[in-house]
Amino acid sequence: MHASQGRSAGLGLALASAFAFGGSGVAAKPLIEAGLDPLHVVWLRVTGAALVMLPVAWRHRALLRRKPALLAGFGLLAVAGVQACYFAAISRIPVGVALLVEYLAPALVLGWVRFVQRRPVTRAAGVGVVLAVGGLACVVEVWSGLSFDLLGLVLALGAACCQVGYFVLSDQGSDEADPVDPFGVIAYGLLIGSLVLTAVARPWTMDGSVLAGTADMGGTSAPAWLLLGWIVLIATVLAYVTGVIAVRRLSPQVAGVVACLEAVVATVLAWVLLDEHLSGPQILGGAVVLVGAFIAQSSTPRAPAGPVAGSEQLPAEGELSAGRAAP
Repeated sequence: MHASQGRSAGLGLALASAFAFGGSGVAAKPLIEAGLDPLHVVWLRVTGAALVMLPVAWRHRALLRRKPALLAGFGLLAVAGVQACYFAAISRIPVGVALLVEYLAPALVLGWVRFVQRRPVTRAAGVGVVLAVGGLACVVEVWSGLSFDLLGLVLALGAACCQVGYFVLSDQGSDEADPVDPFGVIAYGLLIGSLVLTAVARPWTMDGSVLAGTADMGGTSAPAWLLLGWIVLIATVLAYVTGVIAVRRLSPQVAGVVACLEAVVATVLAWVLLDEHLSGPQILGGAVVLVGAFIAQSSTPRAPAGPVAGSEQLPAEGELSAGRAAP
């Protein structure tokens, strides 16, 4: 009973994270079209979220001595790495191609579990990943703008590898006698990511007047500050908090496949809010992603010998308490 409830809660959090992350694009695109550089939007996103989480970072300042490597890894990979590599990639290759390569991360997570951690992987989890990746190819219509740029593809693959780091590092410290509080990891990850992105984005060159005006959102004028607020509070703070706790309640590999829904959410929201219509293949691809995510998250181990990728891996009661703790 408790296991079923725990997995249901974890799945709900993973879906909430996918929806929150997926909503970033429809708010960021109007800001970019209004005159902000994409890297400046990323810097505002991460830095704003870091400021929101600053009180949490102060409360968990002991983590700096206890888990410096984990915090640095989360900030460099899960926050700065994913964002910087992805935006650099789309400057060289089509967005659809970059998005598809980035969301090879669930397959890479399974590879990490199978060949690095040397743990068995269920067939259902593998099938779920294949379906999710194939569905994503349809969602982003990868065939419509395929062009070969070696550096661009390497950067997109770098974003995928950094996303693997997000899922793997989110689960670190959850099985210890004194579990690492996920809120502290997120808070310091955002602070470190903000520092790294400051050097990359050079925010002092940003046109700040854009934020005082309005941006066009599917024919409707929206205050730029309101869009930025959505990106910071919902698409970053809420997205990371629900995502990290979901990984701990499910497993990195299961949460990774469910996260593929982010691309579906982003596409549907762009259709509704930005008047970017969906084609038949995109609708079909979204359905395939849903099927793949369902198969992966509902798979169970075939033998009780040990943890199995794609199965439910619920933390101990003490870890659940840490996951529920308020910052």
